[in-house]
Amino acid sequence: PVAVLAVLLGILAGLFGMARHPRAARFFRVVPLLLFVYFVPTTLSNLGVLPLRSPCYDWIKTWLLPAALLLLTMSIDVPGILRLGPKVLILFLAGTAGIVFGGPVAYLLFGWTIPEPLQSEAWRGLAALSGSWIGGGANFVAIGESVGAQESTLGMMVVVDVALANIWMAVLLILAGHSRRLDAAVGADRTALEALGRRTEEFQKTTQRSATVAELCTMLFLAFGSAAIAAPSADWLTSKAESWLSPIRPLSVGLAALNSTLGPFGWTVVLVTTIGVLISFSRLRRLEGAGASRIGSVFLYLLVASIGAKAEFAKVLEMPGLLVI
Repeated sequence: PVAVLAVLLGILAGLFGMARHPRAARFFRVVPLLLFVYFVPTTLSNLGVLPLRSPCYDWIKTWLLPAALLLLTMSIDVPGILRLGPKVLILFLAGTAGIVFGGPVAYLLFGWTIPEPLQSEAWRGLAALSGSWIGGGANFVAIGESVGAQESTLGMMVVVDVALANIWMAVLLILAGHSRRLDAAVGADRTALEALGRRTEEFQKTTQRSATVAELCTMLFLAFGSAAIAAPSADWLTSKAESWLSPIRPLSVGLAALNSTLGPFGWTVVLVTTIGVLISFSRLRRLEGAGASRIGSVFLYLLVASIGAKAEFAKVLEMPGLLVI
């Protein structure tokens, strides 16, 4: 397992080292580096260099994903987001709702393109994709794992994600160049948005520093300590909490419905994310300047690489209908 971990870290070091070269950087702006983080390990495992199964992969999923979520959420500026006002929040929630409801609608229209034996797997892939489009790579992996999507399905969804997200990103970049003119045309008030941008930039400048040993230990303690608390709490919620709440029937029924959807790993993700948001209201939020999100990103990329190593190329092409959906 340690050798497998070393190879995965070596792949990440090589890819990120290449991305610093000017010519490679231009290439990675067109073809996202995340795609290579997934498919280089897939290639190595399908060639027999890496194993398709390893305790290392299980450990990374069980512990590094919750740790990454904690480190990536502990610096969120919740008051700043709320100060943007109701219009921006409604716009954000409307976009989220469009993704959540768009998946089932697209599946109803084009689900017939998926072979019947694979249809139970297709919705899991779409759930992971919705997580990515709502909240990025961490949510893609968290939701995919919590609903039990196979590695080959996640591999297919990585391709779908990158292909469609790149097209959409091109549209956004074009529109971003005309954002002030478009906002003026519809009478949009940019004051709160620009104020949040200034506060975020100022926060990064004032907190950016080289991490001390004490700060590194604190960040790792918070990350793995939160995961260690969330995992048994999630087990309790799915195994004993229903009977404990049985005298209060509405709560018991509601928890049973949540448990059938989330499961222990899903609850772990929810609990760790909640802890991260709570930490963001404390002075510990300033650990972002010492590199909290960078450590979280290393954990997250390791997770994507480990999922790629478990995927089999032949199975990635089993559901081309997902591209249509």
